[in-house]
Amino acid sequence: MHSARRDRASLPRTRVWDLPTRLFHWILAVAVVGLIATGLGDIMEWHFRLGYAVLSLLLFRLIWGFVGGRWSRFHAFVYAPSSLVAYLRGRGHPDHLIGHTPLGALSVFGVLGILAVQVATGLVSDDEISASGPLTRFVSDAVVSAATSWHKAPGKWIVIALASLHVLAVLYYVFVKRRPLVRPMISGDKLITEGAAPSSRDDAASRLLAFVVFALCAGFAAWIASLRA
Repeated sequence: MHSARRDRASLPRTRVWDLPTRLFHWILAVAVVGLIATGLGDIMEWHFRLGYAVLSLLLFRLIWGFVGGRWSRFHAFVYAPSSLVAYLRGRGHPDHLIGHTPLGALSVFGVLGILAVQVATGLVSDDEISASGPLTRFVSDAVVSAATSWHKAPGKWIVIALASLHVLAVLYYVFVKRRPLVRPMISGDKLITEGAAPSSRDDAASRLLAFVVFALCAGFAAWIASLRA
C-alpha cells in the first residue's frame, strides 16, 4: 500500500482546470440548487436574482470556452460521434482521461444548454400574478405564454433530471470506476498516468482576464435586470 502511494506521489501532476473554471463550476452548482429550491418554493425575488447570476455565469463560460485554459476550451472536448463510440467500447483516447470524456462532454453541453434555455425563457415569462421577466414587454403574448409554460413545467423538471444525472455520473466514476473527479475540480491538478499532457494556463494574467470577462458578463446581466418593470 505504501509503495502504491509512493508511486502515485511520483506521477506528474498537470494543471487541468484553471481557477476561473473551478470557481465557475462550484458557483454554478450552488446557483442551480438555489434556483430549483426558490422555484419550487415560489420565492420569486431570489429566483430572479439567482437567474441573473446564472446568466452571468453562462455568458462567462461561453467566452471562457474560447480564451480559457487548455482543457477548458471547447475544442478540447468537442468530440466526433466516432470518438464517443470508441470511448463507450473501451477504446478511448488517452486525452479522454485528462479533461472531459466524450460522455462527460455530452453531460456538460446538455446541462449548459438546458440552463441557457431556462434562463432565456425565464427572461420572457410571466406568471400573471406578481412575477414577470424583464424582457416580456419586448415579445408577443404568444411567446410569453409559450416561454412561461416551458419554464414552469418541462424545463424545470429537465434541469432537475440532468442535474441529478450529472451527480450520479460523478458518483459512479468516483466509487465504481475509481477515477477521482472531485479533487481535481478543487485543486485543479490531475495525476497523469500515461505520458505527458499540456497544462492549462492558470497564471495571474489569465485570472485577471477571467475577472474582466466575468465583470462584463455580470454588467450585461445587471442591465437586463434593470429592464424589469
